[in-house]
Amino acid sequence: MQFGFGAPVSGALSAPETLARIAIEGEAMGYDYTTISDHVVIPRDIEARYPYSDTGEFPGRSRGDRHEQLTAVAFIAGKTSRLGLVTSVTVVPHRPAVLQAKMLATIDVLSKGRLIFGIGAGWMREEFETLGVPPFPERGSVTDEYLLACRELWTADSPRFEGRYVKFANILFEPKPVQKPHPPIWVGGESGPALRRTARLGDGWYPIGTNPQHRLDSMKRFAAGVERLRRLTREAGRDPAKVALAYRVTNWGKSLPAHAADGERRLFSGEIADIVSDLRGFRDFGVSHVDFNFAGDTADAMIGNMRRFREEVLAKV
Repeated sequence: MQFGFGAPVSGALSAPETLARIAIEGEAMGYDYTTISDHVVIPRDIEARYPYSDTGEFPGRSRGDRHEQLTAVAFIAGKTSRLGLVTSVTVVPHRPAVLQAKMLATIDVLSKGRLIFGIGAGWMREEFETLGVPPFPERGSVTDEYLLACRELWTADSPRFEGRYVKFANILFEPKPVQKPHPPIWVGGESGPALRRTARLGDGWYPIGTNPQHRLDSMKRFAAGVERLRRLTREAGRDPAKVALAYRVTNWGKSLPAHAADGERRLFSGEIADIVSDLRGFRDFGVSHVDFNFAGDTADAMIGNMRRFREEVLAKV
């Protein structure tokens, strides 16, 4: 099992020297990968419902300054040598398919094959409207088509594509990504469309457990979600064993309720021993990657929290 941490691409810790230090020290203390989030702009007025809070409100701390995701991924790649780079997640419709494929291929080449392409269809209507991308209601279809176009560009010697949103032919697209056939595509999201997208197009499923509409906050609920994914994958004519399982943990510890709404133990709640037990359960279930957000008002505080968690929790898994 591999473990990751969230890189701060917004707020005070996103200054170049601070972001670089956190990435470098995270790599040095043994974390396997870092995650980088994605918003191009944050509208001042947001009516769209945020999927990962009970109130539907986008967290206020996320509304400040923020780096462009793929540029930040490239920056972190240049400061590290081993650390995996997970886009967590890229809102696929926000960038033109061909340009996006080129940027991602470049990152994979220059990082020597360290990219994992975490993807989502997006949730913030106002951001779509500001960027002037295809209409928000069509985001699912756009995401699927852009992913197919990216795969064609990454794998075909003479790429050709004829779709509703993307068309190209008679082009050269080099260099190809280092990873073959292409960087792994992890599909974020917990809804039916996200599961079907994973089953058809994904190399991994990358949910968050706190979506109020599709909670995966107990082992029983998570196992039910995986079983549904495996059924859909078989129906899509693919081998479920080829689809990796990853999981994003946004909060953990004694501040969480001990039980989920289904009456089962709440994943990653409680004492250190409880969290270790949950991670062992995930490992035995076949989850290959788990990543965490670490708090801290300063780089020293965040790095200290990462180190303690590494020593007190991850070393025992």
